[in-house]
Parts: sequence; structure tokens; C-alpha cells
Amino acid sequence: MQMPEPNADILARKADLVARLRKVLPRDAVIEDPMETRAYECDALTAYKCPPLAVILPASTREVSDALAICHDMGVPVVPRGAGTSLAGGALPTADSVILGVARMTGVLETDYDNRFIRVQTGRTNLSITGAVEEEGFFYAPDPSSQLACAIAGNIAMNSGGAHCLKYGVTTNNLMGVTMVLMDGTVVELGGAHLDAAGYDLLGVICGSEGQLGVVTEATLRILRKPEGARPVLIGFDSSEVAGACVSDIIKAGVLPVAIEFMDRPCIRATEDFAHAGYPDCEALLIVEVEGSDPEIDAQLALIEEIARRHDPVELRQSRSTEESAAIWKGRKSAFGAMGQIGDYMCLDGTIPVSALPHVLGRIGEMSREFGLDVANVFHAGDGNMHPLILFDANKPGDLETCEAFGAEILKLCVEVGGCLTGEHGVGIEKRDLMAHQYGACDLAAQMDVKDVFDPKWLLNPAKVFPLDVSGTRRAA
Repeated sequence: MQMPEPNADILARKADLVARLRKVLPRDAVIEDPMETRAYECDALTAYKCPPLAVILPASTREVSDALAICHDMGVPVVPRGAGTSLAGGALPTADSVILGVARMTGVLETDYDNRFIRVQTGRTNLSITGAVEEEGFFYAPDPSSQLACAIAGNIAMNSGGAHCLKYGVTTNNLMGVTMVLMDGTVVELGGAHLDAAGYDLLGVICGSEGQLGVVTEATLRILRKPEGARPVLIGFDSSEVAGACVSDIIKAGVLPVAIEFMDRPCIRATEDFAHAGYPDCEALLIVEVEGSDPEIDAQLALIEEIARRHDPVELRQSRSTEESAAIWKGRKSAFGAMGQIGDYMCLDGTIPVSALPHVLGRIGEMSREFGLDVANVFHAGDGNMHPLILFDANKPGDLETCEAFGAEILKLCVEVGGCLTGEHGVGIEKRDLMAHQYGACDLAAQMDVKDVFDPKWLLNPAKVFPLDVSGTRRAA
């Protein structure tokens, strides 16, 4: 993966930069020792690594503002970082950049149950948002698989979703307002606790902008009342294509489960060995969950099971207890970690029309044989957000490159059937050079015009999102 050469002038001014940063930040909030900065050399896309020039860990919006103003004045690139769980290289530094981590910004600033919102610092983890409000009967809906660790800052940057996004939407559907610091240190407020803001939808521009426009330090999030109950059903099939067809039929029937999750045999086996979730022995598995009162749940599941039986499932089993439901979801949430025990893998993130699931799953199987690399599939089937896991050997020469080429073909396929390159992981560096496959030159130029407005010097999160051959003139300017 190509990255720009570091600026030698910036490297030579490291001591001056660190001295200035230490005037506005606590001493332990500025990390310059190369042995310590190596902890920030990559995110969860570990195939690509580069130690940063320095790392700063501010604890407030004011500290972020002061630090960015210094970096802006000195022309030093800044890479915003949440918890480092990005699977697209979204927080990969360059050798001449400063990592700005929000890990110390974890406070709850305001909670309003009457108006159903919570305002937090963005270093707070996703799951801890629900933890802060669940005693009052509320929860925060977006639930990425990494929700135990991932930060709200990263969720906003990548517009993250999760298993329950089919019903509740992704981050943008649950984000009400932000406090954001621009690269020159200017603090801006967008949206807020009210229903909607007048004028341009700047909040919609920020959510999913991957740290290209500013550093979000505080967020106002929508919280919801917990449903009366929820119950998942396991549906096993003897082929992935049939499972995909079943998903399409469930959606066409008009029923809206809270989640429809898909796992194929390689992932089922790995997950069952790891989490002992009680999954059936089959080629493909759907986890379909509905919620509401007991009569509502019974009615919805009756329709779902009627649809499933038309596809000759090898197993059809409703959860019988709260404990069994928890085990089912523990398995799904553990899938990525379970696959990691088998070997190296690259997790993709493409979105397709639900009706295209059978075709795309079949084609991925064909490409697996063509490239000679195994694939495990686990994804949010209800909204067509796919996560193929391509297995490879990082120690085998050429395997990573083959894996990259295979992944590129899968993502191109997603676009060709009417989908897009990413659903929730973002573009980062992983899909950067594929952007021209989805967007024309005018589309990319319009997106870069937006970055010009917020970050005229192109110092925020360098070498991400936009192909280097089309963004080079903007960075040089």
C-alpha cells in the first residue's frame, strides 16, 4: 500500500514541536519516545504499520484545540485516533504525523431522559453509553461487534453500525450533535439536543468523514427505551446461497426484525469452538431476532419461520431462555476474534442490495477457488452489509498481495451489483485506491472541495479516503 514520503523538514523540527505541545498539554500527554510511539503504529488493520512522529493524548476540547493550533501553525499532519479498532487503516499514521488519541476523554457530560439524549466525550466506549443509562431503562442502539472497546469518536468517523442497525439505523441515525475542533484550533458546534438543525446538514457531512474534516471531541447521542423483550431464532441451511435467498424473502415480506445475522460453516465452526454458543452443524446460519411484547414476538417469529421453511432449513430453533439468547449473541460478537485464532485474515466491508445476496455469495465462493484462499463470511445480512474474512498466511511471501487482490475483486463486485465499497468500516487506506471504481472524477472532486473548506492545508488524516493520484495536487497546494 503506497504512502507518501515523510516531510524531512517536519522530521527535523520534532524537538521544537514536542516542546510547544508540552506547553499546552500535561507532560505525560505527549509521547515522543520511538519505543512508546510504536504502540500507535497501526490500528486493527495490522498488515500496514508506520510509527508516528509523536502521540498526544488530550483530555478536553480546549487541549485538543490548543494542540491542533500548534500543529497547524507548524504544518504538521495530524491523525485522529479513537480506540484503534479500525479495520480499514483509518488511524494509520505517517512518519511525519502526530497521532491525536481521545482515550482520556471518557466523561459523561449530560444525561436527559425526558428528551432521550446523552452528551459524552468521544473517547468513551460504545458499550459504556448503554452502561450509563440502562438502570433507567434506556440503551444506545448502534452496536458494532467491537462495542466493548471501540470509541464513539471512531463510530462517528466511520458511521459505524452493528447487528441491530436493521431496525435502529447506524451512527448517523442516532447522532444529534457534536463539538468539533477544526485543524486550525477553531471549535464549532453542530446540531444539538433538538430534533433537527436549520440550514445545511453539516452533521451529516461530519458523520462518516473519517477524520478528514475535524476532531470530534463531544457528541450528543440519542438514547431509546429498552423494548419489553427480544428473542432470536437460529435457522440453519445446507448452502450459503439458500440462506441468502431466505434473507431476501424475509425482507420482501415486510417484517422488520431487529437483526438478521449470517455466518457460514468456517465461521460457525471457529465461533462454536471459541464461544460454545450452541450453533447447529450446517453450511450457513441465520440469527434472526425480533423484539416487543410476547404476542408481538410470537407473531413475528411465526411469519419468519413460515418463510424459512420454504427454503428447507436443516435446523430451526427459537431461543428458550435469556441465557440461551445471551450465548447466541456472545457467539456472533466473538466471531472476528474466533477467526483470529485460526490464522491471519483480512476483514472486508462492502454493502449490496439484499436481493443480490445469493449471487454475491456464490461468486465469492468461485473467487475463493480462483485465488486459492479460503473465505469465511459473517455479516449483517438484513441490510446487505457484508464482511468476508479472507484467510492468508502473513509469513508466506506473496500471500498478502494475493489477499489484497482478492479483496479488491470482492469490493468491485459489490459496486457492480448496485452496492458500495463500505458499510461501516470506512475507506481508510484499505479501499482508498478503489474509490474511482465507485465514483467518477467529478464526484471525487466535489468530495475534495468539502475537505478544502474544513482543512485547506490537507493536514488531517493524510493519505486516507482519496486516491493519491487525484488528491496529490490538493495536498501540495
